[in-house]
Amino acid sequence: MLLRRPLTYAQPGDMNTPYYRPDLALVHDRGFAFHADGCAPDILTLLEPILQRRGMVLELGCGSGHLTRHLVEAGHRVIATDASLAMLDLTHDHVPGAEAVRQLVLPDDPMPPADAIVSVGHALSYLPTRHAVHHALASAADALNPQGVLALDLCDLSWGAHRSEEATVGRVGDDWAIVTRYLLPKPDVFVRQMAVFLRNDDGSWRRDDERHDNVLVDTSQIPTLLAGHSVQATVGPSFGAYPLPEGLMAVVGQKRPAAAARAPQPLSTGTG
Repeated sequence: MLLRRPLTYAQPGDMNTPYYRPDLALVHDRGFAFHADGCAPDILTLLEPILQRRGMVLELGCGSGHLTRHLVEAGHRVIATDASLAMLDLTHDHVPGAEAVRQLVLPDDPMPPADAIVSVGHALSYLPTRHAVHHALASAADALNPQGVLALDLCDLSWGAHRSEEATVGRVGDDWAIVTRYLLPKPDVFVRQMAVFLRNDDGSWRRDDERHDNVLVDTSQIPTLLAGHSVQATVGPSFGAYPLPEGLMAVVGQKRPAAAARAPQPLSTGTG
C-alpha cells in the first residue's frame, strides 16, 4: 500500500515548504553520501593550515553531516549550517562533536567570522537568482578572517547542457527509492522534480514530492567578484584529485592578509 502526502512543492525562498523535508533528507543521507566522501580528502588538504592554527571552519549546506564528520574526525572545529531543519536533525545525530549545528538561510542570514568556509553539494546553487548567489559569495568572502580559506562547489551554466539527455533517473535502496525528472526551462535554471519513497514500519510505503530549482551561473566570473572582497580565487573541475561531475565547478580561494587587504592602491603619477 502506498500512502501519499499532499503535493506541496518546495519553491525557492518559501520556508512553508522548504527544500529537503524529512523524507528527502533521509533518502539523501542514505543514498547520496558519495559526493561529500569523495571531496573530503581534497578539502582536508586545503584546510591543513587552518587545522594547524586551530581555526574555525564554517560549513554551508552541511546536509546530514557527511563532510562535517570528516572535518571533525580530522580535528577541525566546525560550525555546521543548513537551511533544512530536517538535515540539521540528522547532523546533530551523526556528528555530536561539531562546535555548533545551526540553521542559516542564505543569502540574508549573517555568517559568523571563520578561518575557513566550505561547502559541497552546490548549496549556493539553490538560491533563487544569480544576484542572490553572488551576494552569498560576497558575504562568505567578507566573513573570512585574513588568510582564511574558501572552498565550495557551484553549478556552472554548462551543468544543464551536460544533463540534457537524462530526462528521468531513479535510484533504489533497501527501504527507499527516488525518481527524479530533469528539466531545463531556461539556460540558467535546472529543475529536479523528485518523487521520494520510504518504507514504513508496517511494510507499506509513503511518498513525498519536492521540486528543486537550481540557478546556474557563469563561474568564470566568480574570481573577479571575490577579488573585490579581498579573496584571491580560482575555479576548476575539482578541489584536488577527486573529479567533480561535469558542470559542477570548485571555487577555491584565500583571503588576503590583513595588511594587504587594508593597503591603499598606489596613485598613478604619470609623466610629462
